[in-house]
Amino acid sequence: MLSKNQSKYLNSLQQKKYRQEYGHFLVEGGKSVLEVLDADFQIETIFVTDKFYKENTQKLEKQPFRLEIATADELAKAGSLQSNDAAIALVKTKPNDFLYADTSEYVLILDDIRDPGNLGTIIRIADWYGITKIVCSLTTTDWYNPKVIAASKGSFTRVRGYYTELEDYLEKIKSTECKIYGTFLEGENIYKTTFGQTGYIVMGNESNGISEPVEKYITHKITIPRFGSAESLNVGIATAIVLDNWRRG
Repeated sequence: MLSKNQSKYLNSLQQKKYRQEYGHFLVEGGKSVLEVLDADFQIETIFVTDKFYKENTQKLEKQPFRLEIATADELAKAGSLQSNDAAIALVKTKPNDFLYADTSEYVLILDDIRDPGNLGTIIRIADWYGITKIVCSLTTTDWYNPKVIAASKGSFTRVRGYYTELEDYLEKIKSTECKIYGTFLEGENIYKTTFGQTGYIVMGNESNGISEPVEKYITHKITIPRFGSAESLNVGIATAIVLDNWRRG
């Protein structure tokens, strides 16, 4: 049974300021909790329903964390999901470590992605295409936002994030002479783009695209050609198209 204080604490972690203050975030739902069990995150406590515990007893009892039984109603009230008949994991956030592109690797850079659902989807897409590092502007939504974690469908356990001032970051990496690709309305047709062996791909804000301070560091402007009349593409969909063409190239 969840105590009132436990429920209040878990509920507070829906807010960024408390996640940052306490260094914890929530992983909710059976599938995501099972994924984080196999990842290199430090789990403090897992709150599970009796049914979920019985279905996963062997896996749960091997782990070095506290395990507490709760009802589905208690889990739903403590977390952000409308219904949760499985589990909530209380997990420690990771240090904000510097990330860069190793040889024969690409890093995704996100410039002011505000929507948590979009960020979670991008993390999932990155995981699908083998991108393991994402660099985020300081104005990009929090990696540990419950909506981001939910939308990533467990991919947050395999993709690392790093938050920084993008101008400073790009100033540092420009000396590596790696290609930096960015999406613009006017640029080289992505279907004709030849990607280098190592590099970076920048995706911009949902409404305004890549900001002017970041634009000056882009070495290769690319565009997804439009054949119909839609005004724009969702940034998650655009990311998938760019990464798919990168892989094809």
